[in-house]
Amino acid sequence: MDTYNEDNHGPAPSPFPTWEEYCAETTAQFCWDANPPIKGAWEKIPSLAANAIFAALFSASFIAFIITYFRARKQGTFFTVMMCLGLFCEIIGYVGRAMSAKNPWDDMGFMVQIVCLTIGPAFLAAGVYTCLAKVVSVYGEECSRLPASWYTRIFIPCDIVSLVLQAAGGGLAAASDDIKLLNMGNNIMIAGLSFQVFILVVFVAVSGEFLLRVRNRKKTYGPDSGFEQSEPAKSIRGGFMFKGIIVALAVSTIAIFWRSCFRVAELSEGWNGPLMAREDLFIGFESVMIVIAVAVLNVFNPCMIFGVMMSSKWRKEGGFRKSESTANTSSDEELDVLRQPGQGRATSGYGNQRYYQGQGAYGNQNQTRYGV
Repeated sequence: MDTYNEDNHGPAPSPFPTWEEYCAETTAQFCWDANPPIKGAWEKIPSLAANAIFAALFSASFIAFIITYFRARKQGTFFTVMMCLGLFCEIIGYVGRAMSAKNPWDDMGFMVQIVCLTIGPAFLAAGVYTCLAKVVSVYGEECSRLPASWYTRIFIPCDIVSLVLQAAGGGLAAASDDIKLLNMGNNIMIAGLSFQVFILVVFVAVSGEFLLRVRNRKKTYGPDSGFEQSEPAKSIRGGFMFKGIIVALAVSTIAIFWRSCFRVAELSEGWNGPLMAREDLFIGFESVMIVIAVAVLNVFNPCMIFGVMMSSKWRKEGGFRKSESTANTSSDEELDVLRQPGQGRATSGYGNQRYYQGQGAYGNQNQTRYGV
């Protein structure tokens, strides 16, 4: 076998103007054996096996979300769409990396994975953001500094801004041959990812503050009296799956946050930086983190836990409605009365029975309606 070096590569065979284009078209053995190597867009050729495995894992997660959506009677459309869009991007991105393992000189696989793997987790984050509002509703808005609906009104638009920046930067960087435009696209992607990191930090802080208020309220008023008193909410809170979704949302958020920090560090060093050539770090801090983020939500899927609460109509119809005889969540003054021996309402929350009976959604039917 001949040994090739930079001096005796010679001109590329006609009609190809460069060796890179020749290799992209033919993947001839010469292209793999050349020394020094004929470089394409990749600093290091991706692993076919590793990327095929992750494409399969994300495909399995995608199918699981679809199945759960129909099992939950099509509740949680927005959440499911966001998760499936994110997973679709992940699947296409890892297929692109697998394509590049077979032909690292073809730019198509590189461009596909840059765009898809950059924007995919932004969709997943949007799905996570929607769940906090449901958790707040189950505990009661008395426990939250903000109304439940504000969490989605604040974080979803911010996530859209992050998504647009990442998509625009990724598309510009992937499609450009000009070094200035390439760097511009890279900087836009870094801006989008950095904004996503900032959003996640704020989300973690807000969520942590809410859970601290829940804990303090539990210490003050007891394990249940200080929270939403409608029967569906109490049933959801008492279930193992609800406790699981709290942990799952925390794990998913941290995993997406960790991944986003890594991508900021990776892109900050440029396309030829040392992190770009470390597929082991990419797998550990990107691939594995996103697998964890979606897997915990496959297991503790909010569509099965919150049921009809995941529907957009639920809050428009009044959510856990107040009735004349009892408020959804007791005020602090009422709870102080309840803490005194022999006083308070022994049937707290029972006044909502008439509404749920009227809706065919009380008693055993609540368990289907609310996924508990």
